[in-house]
Amino acid sequence: MWQILKSVLSSRNEFASGGLVLMIVGAVSMWLRAIPEIVWDWFVRQTTMTVTVSDDDAAFVWVKEWFLDQAFTKRVRRVDLDTKLRNDRIAMIPAPGKHWFWFAGRPFEVWFSRTEKSGEGFAVMRRLESLTFRTLGRDRIVLQRFVEDVVRSHEKRNGPRSLLYVYNDGWDWLEGYAPRLIDSVVLRDDDKELLLEDMARFRRSKKRYELLGVPYHRGYLLYGPPGTGKTSLVSAVGAHFGMSIYIVNLSEFNDRSLAHAVGQVPGHSVVLFEDIDCMGGSKARAPRAETPEADKESTTPDKGVTLSGLLNVLDGFLAPAGVMFAMTTNRIEQLDAALLRPGRIDYKLYLGQACEQQKLDLYRRFFPQADEMDELAFLEAAQSAETMAEVQGLLLALEQSNGRRTRSEEPIQCRA
Repeated sequence: MWQILKSVLSSRNEFASGGLVLMIVGAVSMWLRAIPEIVWDWFVRQTTMTVTVSDDDAAFVWVKEWFLDQAFTKRVRRVDLDTKLRNDRIAMIPAPGKHWFWFAGRPFEVWFSRTEKSGEGFAVMRRLESLTFRTLGRDRIVLQRFVEDVVRSHEKRNGPRSLLYVYNDGWDWLEGYAPRLIDSVVLRDDDKELLLEDMARFRRSKKRYELLGVPYHRGYLLYGPPGTGKTSLVSAVGAHFGMSIYIVNLSEFNDRSLAHAVGQVPGHSVVLFEDIDCMGGSKARAPRAETPEADKESTTPDKGVTLSGLLNVLDGFLAPAGVMFAMTTNRIEQLDAALLRPGRIDYKLYLGQACEQQKLDLYRRFFPQADEMDELAFLEAAQSAETMAEVQGLLLALEQSNGRRTRSEEPIQCRA
């Protein structure tokens, strides 16, 4: 290279030698101009700290809620309207861009980023958002105090509340979800009390699990005919303990996406697998057709969740700590024996046809002022109702009928 430069410079071609000199001078000047920026970037990295929260994490909503409690938010002139924040019909939060505020006597910079990501094929565009906070200093205790303040704000605004999450390229909570009250679920004998006692014992045993070296999670299987209240019981249990429910539809996942989704579920949560018998890999292991096509289909990663993939998230290295797995099925005989063993399913509860005591307890909840004759009449009318869902339907119809009768008996008021 040096010989080429020397030959060009020593040649009599003034145009070539002059152009080469100009190119070298320009390259050196560009490099010199970049030095201050490189030095400044290095200085900023050495004297500041950053923390980033993306919209696929539950803390992203918490930070938005934290904005509403800060005085500087009222002075921001570029804002977004957000109707998805809980406890606020219309909330104004800082709009995408850069904003400044003070926290704990330090200046903070927050950068709200928003981009659009196109899906594959005919998938719709998805909006990606993130919040990046930067402050002076090198001691992470400052960021820890900031995170703790965000958590306190979230707990103050929401308390121990049970929410329902569904997965759509990340966990999203459903705004219109209303959890069942535990008193509204009527079971046989003391089934409900024993279940709640077992769950409460598990929640108190974290240190014991860690001391014994046992993975801290527990699996519950609710089985029985349709309409017996399996999903309602899970909803009521979540509300009773203040635990959010993360519902998983196995038909929408493969092994890899299921592991990724369940791995994002935080502790103190319930992961609900509904109708787990409908999963192809959940059936008893039957011999496969020994054809290359069948073997290829069974090993294709996009053909749904396999039994091995499900067991990995229930009791493998991918299982999250501190969660309760709840599974419902109408046909327990279709489940593989490997799924039913302790460590994956630790508690089984059968919810069968409604007995007379269940019907009577639910009737008294609807009509607490009814006398014994009314109760006997209802039991006679509800003999054909086999599940609690059917009994509830009869009671709702009876309540509406009584409401129409009451309104018809009211005196007609005429206006003057």
